[in-house]
Amino acid sequence: MIIDCHCHAGMGDGLTGPWDTRASLRDYLQRAAAAGIHRTVLFSAFHSNYAVANREVARIVASGSSRFYGFAFVHAERDRGRIHKLIEIAVKRYGFVGIKVHRHDAAITREICAAARAYALPVLYDVAGEVSVCELLAQEYPDVNFIIPHLGSFADDWRAQLAVIDHLVRHPNIYADTSGVRRFDLLEQAVKRAGAAKILFGSDGPWLHPGVELAKIKALRLPLSQENLILGGNFRNLIGIAGRRQAMLLAGGLRS
Repeated sequence: MIIDCHCHAGMGDGLTGPWDTRASLRDYLQRAAAAGIHRTVLFSAFHSNYAVANREVARIVASGSSRFYGFAFVHAERDRGRIHKLIEIAVKRYGFVGIKVHRHDAAITREICAAARAYALPVLYDVAGEVSVCELLAQEYPDVNFIIPHLGSFADDWRAQLAVIDHLVRHPNIYADTSGVRRFDLLEQAVKRAGAAKILFGSDGPWLHPGVELAKIKALRLPLSQENLILGGNFRNLIGIAGRRQAMLLAGGLRS
């Protein structure tokens, strides 16, 4: 099963670019089906009210007949003081399986990490090139799994992406996705140094073509077992870990 771990969906309420205006899945779904992608992780476009945006994503996820997974998008500053409640709603009401945070909004906070820990969720955090935070996240929250999209930089910052590879090697709870990575040699190096178990396939749809992004993984020409990890196995493992920890939390076996 091929899983795209990085796709936006729904309406934004800004008009500065596609990222905060509209993320239509119409073309994405046709392209994903043609590429053989079976399931997709959805989170909202940029929005001034993520409670509203997450509710729309939940509607899309619910309409997808198990086609989609949902991640809750939160704003570290604007949602301060209500992060836990937003995540509680996302998990218990919407069935979401992760958290999305973007440095463009604000830097990640302890409040977000604590909510991720409490609900045993992976966090997909776009660091926007500020890679050094990976060291702090790994040290302070070793029981929370963090996925760093674009190998650390959608802006093609070679230094940042190289630094993320080092974090992948050294920290068991730091992962990366492949969306929008243009330097193919860095994808090769990430797999070679950190191992296929630390890399997740993502497209950054609907704005990037999922078939094109998938072709980069195929071009790595990895053994099938390693390719399968990147294309879905690693994501299933992360949410499987989350599901088991949630069960233990509900049973009183872990502290949040």
